[in-house]
Amino acid sequence: MITDKATPRGSTRGTAEAPAVPAAPESPEAPAVPAAPAARGGLQLLVLALGFVMASLDTGIMNVAAHDLRARLGLSMAGLTWVVDGYVLAFAALLLLAGSLAKRYGARRIYLIGLAAFTAASLLGAAAPDGTVLVAARFAQGVGAALFMPSSLSLLMNAFPEPARRARILGVWSAIVSTSVGLAPTIGGLMVGTLGWRSIFLVNLPIGAAGLLLTRRVIAAVPPRGSALGGTGHLLGLLALGSLSYALIEGPEKGWSAPLVLGALAVTVVAVAGFVVRERTARTPILPVALFSDSRFSAANVVGFLFNFAFYGALFVLGLFLQTARGASAVTAGLQMLPAVLILPFGNMLYARIGHRLGNRTALTASLALSAAGYVVLFLIVRPGLPYWILAVVLAATNIGSGVSSPALTGVLMEAAGREHADIGSATLNANRQIGSLVGIAGMGAVLTAAGGGHPGAQAAFALTAGALAVAAVTGWLGVRGRG
Repeated sequence: MITDKATPRGSTRGTAEAPAVPAAPESPEAPAVPAAPAARGGLQLLVLALGFVMASLDTGIMNVAAHDLRARLGLSMAGLTWVVDGYVLAFAALLLLAGSLAKRYGARRIYLIGLAAFTAASLLGAAAPDGTVLVAARFAQGVGAALFMPSSLSLLMNAFPEPARRARILGVWSAIVSTSVGLAPTIGGLMVGTLGWRSIFLVNLPIGAAGLLLTRRVIAAVPPRGSALGGTGHLLGLLALGSLSYALIEGPEKGWSAPLVLGALAVTVVAVAGFVVRERTARTPILPVALFSDSRFSAANVVGFLFNFAFYGALFVLGLFLQTARGASAVTAGLQMLPAVLILPFGNMLYARIGHRLGNRTALTASLALSAAGYVVLFLIVRPGLPYWILAVVLAATNIGSGVSSPALTGVLMEAAGREHADIGSATLNANRQIGSLVGIAGMGAVLTAAGGGHPGAQAAFALTAGALAVAAVTGWLGVRGRG
């Protein structure tokens, strides 16, 4: 659920999840609006950032609120994983479709629909009497986020057509997103600890309402363009992700040999096969099939999946470990997670200084290897009585690597895609990374259940995280040719 100064235009800034920004020039069918005065431009930036900040806060807050939700609603580990992953599943499955809808029906219209859906779903989540309703609300939030996130970037591109000004605006945009992601665990801990878990949904209501009102006043509509939706491909992708999620989340509790779990795995295989056949034969594939023949593009997408699998899976585990194994309150856990997220901008700045000298291939491989080594250390030393300062230092060192990996990864992909395919290349990487987050959280939940939770569960999860990052490092080195 998706920033540096030295990355190419269209690269990711600041967070492990900020989306890649399309670098291609605007289509002549969607003319840019006239340049906005400084004050109006600032308001436009703020309005378009509201939705992104709301979704970013929601995702980060959930990692801290998970323990309290489980206790208050009596959720099993599978139920808790559905609360977290339901949002990511809907978002990942619909992200590419939402981009096509924005082109076909107009970015502002889809943005407003998505924002309204996310806000209404937040109200449902705040009022949820049980885990079933809460999971439904999280699915609806994911649908809303999938609609407004890609549209917000299109609207931003249209509002600021001048390259120089756009570069400055993107820097501010990325800083806003980075800050919201970095502060989310602390904000979430404070809210859950003082106002209760329902407050993490109620906070979205005024933000969403302000976004809806101001968007209609200050954001110009982008004319719709004809765009094939590729409904069959999106349906097969949704079916594959949904069935895989069901198997990973329910398998540990129902048993891996349970008929429903085996059936879900079978559906996954059939849906994936159908998706591949459809993409190879369709006149309008939803993925850039030709680009995957470039080893750089393929490697970037594999690394993107593994990176998010590791990063967000580990954050999910970390929030639970701090509260269950170490007995931290929600407030304390939020504060203790700060070194894991606020260090990311320092990694971005490090990449800005060394990326052009090392090249993306070396920067990507070295940073992933550093992160993998950090999780090996955590696997070896983590225990309930571990002094916090040691945990904080290791987490900070580990995520400096994450801060370098993200812009280097996007740099590799954008160089492989080129300006002609920047939009679809960015969308493909973002969707792939969201799928990595989805599978990572579900997979880590399965590992925690199998290991009995607590300290043994965290240890097993950190070992899996280290392995995923090590495979990503090898993939980056072998798949990216030259300086990348």
